Amino acid sequence: MARNEEKAQSMPNRFITLKAEEKKKPKERRPFLASECCDLAEADKWRQQIMREIGRKVAEIQNEGLGEHRLRDLNDEINKLIREKSHWERRIVELGGPNYAKHAPKMTDLEGNIVDVPNPSGQLFEKPPELRKRRTRYDIYKRIDASYYGYRDDEDGVLERVEGPAEEKMRAEALEEWRRVEEVRREAKKAVKSGEVVSVAKEVLFEGMEEEEKRKREKLEKEEMEREGRREFVVHVPLPDDKEIERMVLEKKKIELLNKYVSDGLLEEQTEAKAMLNIQRVGVKTKDLQNPSRPSHRQQRQSHCKLKTYGSNKATESLKHVAN
Repeated sequence: MARNEEKAQSMPNRFITLKAEEKKKPKERRPFLASECCDLAEADKWRQQIMREIGRKVAEIQNEGLGEHRLRDLNDEINKLIREKSHWERRIVELGGPNYAKHAPKMTDLEGNIVDVPNPSGQLFEKPPELRKRRTRYDIYKRIDASYYGYRDDEDGVLERVEGPAEEKMRAEALEEWRRVEEVRREAKKAVKSGEVVSVAKEVLFEGMEEEEKRKREKLEKEEMEREGRREFVVHVPLPDDKEIERMVLEKKKIELLNKYVSDGLLEEQTEAKAMLNIQRVGVKTKDLQNPSRPSHRQQRQSHCKLKTYGSNKATESLKHVAN
C-alpha cells in the first residue's frame, strides 16, 4: 500500500494528473428548475443523472442494517428525485423529445398481466393489511344467543302485528263453527226426546258426548291405578328393628373374636360351665352397642387368661365332686 502511495506522489504522476484535470471541462451543476434548460440533449443528460442517483439510493436503502432515521432520509430523497425526474420528462416532451413517462416499463406478473405497484406513495413502515382469519366453530357458536333460535321473536311486536289479524279470523271461524254444531246438537236432542228421530241417528248425534264420557272413564281409571301404586307395602312377618340388628351383629363379631383367639377345647369348657351355672345372656349393654370397637391386645390377653383360669377351676371342682 505504501508503495502505491509513493508512486502516486512522484513527479511524473502528479504532472500527468494535473494535465488531465486541465483538459476536463468545468463541472456543471444541474439546473434547479427544469424550465431553465433549453437544450434537448442537456435535458436528457440531467434525466439520466437523476436516474443513476435514484438507482444508487434505492440500492442503499435495501441495507437491513440502516437505522430508522437514515431510512427516512433516504426515502425522502428518493421521492424528491422521482418528482424531479417527472419534471425533466415533461420538459423533454416540451422540447420535442420522446415521452418517457408513456413508454416507461410497468410491473407485470409471471403471465405478463399488468399489476398495481404496491405502496405507490413510497411510504416506509406501512403495515401490511391483516388477513381475515376464518372463524372457527367455537367463535361462531359464541355469538349465538336465544334470539338466533327464535325465542325473542315476540319481544319486538312485529310478529304479533302480522299474526294478529289471521289469529282473530281463525278464532272467529272456529267460534262460528262451534255455535253451529251446538245449535244442530240442541235441535237433535229435542227431536230425539220427542221421538221424531230413529235410534240409529243417536250414535251420530251423541258422538261427541260419548267421546267425552270415554275420556272421563280413562282419566278415572288412570287415577285409580296411581292410587293403587301409591299404597304402602305391608309385611305380614315381623322384622327386626335397628337395635335388634345391632345386637345380632355384635354377637356375631364376638363369636368370631372368640373363635380367633380361644381354642375349641376352652370354648367347650366355657359352654359346659355356662350350662351348669344356668347362665343365659339376655341382652347387650348400651356401652357395647355404642362402642363395638375391637379390644386391645392387652384386653384380649386378660380375657384369655380369665377364661383359661375359669376353665381349669371348673375342671378341678368337677373332679373333686366325682371323687367324693
